[in-house]
Amino acid sequence: MLFKSIAAALDQSSLSVLCLLLALVSKINGAALNASHYQYYRVEGLEGTQVADLPLGIVVLQDQDMGKTIIRAANLTAIRWAHAVNSQQLLDEALAGDIEFIEADIVLGKLSGGDGDGDDMPVMAHPPANVSDLTLQAFLNQIKDFNDLHEGNEKGVKLDFKSIDVFEGSLDILDATIPSMSYPIWINADIISGPVDQNKTVPVDPNRFFAGCMRYKQAVLSIGWTTNWGAEFREGEYTQDQCDAMVETLAFNNVLSTGQGITFPVRAGIAANSEEQLHKLVAAVNETNESTLTIWSSDGDYVDVDKLRKLIFGFGVERVYLDVPEDLAAKLDLGNAGNGAGTFNSLVSFSFISLCFYAFSSWLKQ
Repeated sequence: MLFKSIAAALDQSSLSVLCLLLALVSKINGAALNASHYQYYRVEGLEGTQVADLPLGIVVLQDQDMGKTIIRAANLTAIRWAHAVNSQQLLDEALAGDIEFIEADIVLGKLSGGDGDGDDMPVMAHPPANVSDLTLQAFLNQIKDFNDLHEGNEKGVKLDFKSIDVFEGSLDILDATIPSMSYPIWINADIISGPVDQNKTVPVDPNRFFAGCMRYKQAVLSIGWTTNWGAEFREGEYTQDQCDAMVETLAFNNVLSTGQGITFPVRAGIAANSEEQLHKLVAAVNETNESTLTIWSSDGDYVDVDKLRKLIFGFGVERVYLDVPEDLAAKLDLGNAGNGAGTFNSLVSFSFISLCFYAFSSWLKQ
């Protein structure tokens, strides 16, 4: 393949230059070029394809842990989500469906059909609901069983913990399951009180949350703000103080010294008004940790579509996940950006960084 040919052709002098280049790219891009910091999904049927023949936005990396070539889609906005998979029926549909990521909520509650006695347990539900026909243990076991049987078509999982009590009450389950996961696992919590004058939801205690998360270095930390938004809102933003509070919390809990992957879930309508602050946030975190945005929205939320598209393409589609209702995704029309040069440049930039990483890692193996 092209990458292997380039790596093989590098002489010692070229490798010295490449090392310097990698250090520069790492500084600019804000992350040590380590494959474990990226979120992957495989594109079935493209293994072994020549790089020149791959669709735009698809690049090849060597997976250091698995020891085989995989395919990564640079356009993260194209990844498809199943949202709020909080019942057995919805999990069955998600596993059978044509999606890449399963998102679900976890609370302390009861299993439906039981007698109501006994201690609460981690179940899949969104507050105020606290009864479900699906426990966290069963949820994770079924996803693992599916992924074990569907190599090359695995589904990632995002666990949204709604309180510090349910997170800490889930640690034994996570201890038993996460080490065996070879597919993306995200651990999500809203740890900072955020927009707009948000005072109804209590943030998850960040210090206790990060203390638990440090056990799962392979997991991506999905950490956000509690929010207040809806159809009637027009004004509101992630303020600089709120973004600074996030960086300070990460630093205080030594997350910025681990290099662990981070994604910031931001609400679409509010994020559209917060371009400058979010760029500063990601730039600050990318000095030590590879980070992305995950843009989400509730049904009925007001969103300034033009401003949100500007935000997405300002970051580049290789740094933004999109988990929004289908009607909003259609309005965003990300498959036809209207700014081909800017989008192409972001993809070329990512491909170049990936190429440098691949060549360097191949040389280290020699």
